[in-house]
Amino acid sequence: MNSIGDYIRQQREQAKISLRQLADQAGVSNPYLSQVERGLRKPSAEILQQIAKGLRVSAEALYVQAGILEDHPGDSGVRSALLTDPQLTERQKQVLIEIYESFRKESQKPPTAEVVAVIRPAPGDDDGAAREADEPAPSTETPSHPSDEWGDATDAV
Repeated sequence: MNSIGDYIRQQREQAKISLRQLADQAGVSNPYLSQVERGLRKPSAEILQQIAKGLRVSAEALYVQAGILEDHPGDSGVRSALLTDPQLTERQKQVLIEIYESFRKESQKPPTAEVVAVIRPAPGDDDGAAREADEPAPSTETPSHPSDEWGDATDAV
């Protein structure tokens, strides 16, 4: 995608809106919108906002694409990639950005969980004496398949 016009055209086609319908919804003339899509005119931020409303996409996505707004620093282009992906709906883009932002915030917080060691009595200890901390705990896993527990004994039957 080379320009804001290409991006607008792609978004319009994805939304299955005609050029005339988008022009009406955005409050711009049909010839003007056509010139924007062909890269002959560069729309202002205000016009981009109107076009974004007509396309039902975020104005931020159009601003980033037009170079009016830079993507958030330090996000390695993830937001920009999500906002400009033509295969995602606007709702999908917003949800993915929210998830991404929540992960970024979570990773910036200092860890708050505390690890607590639990030492169980060794099997057969009647007096309840604790095992050494480095002794492996008895397995509580159940076999995923009966033959895992009985080995090859069932094969001989």
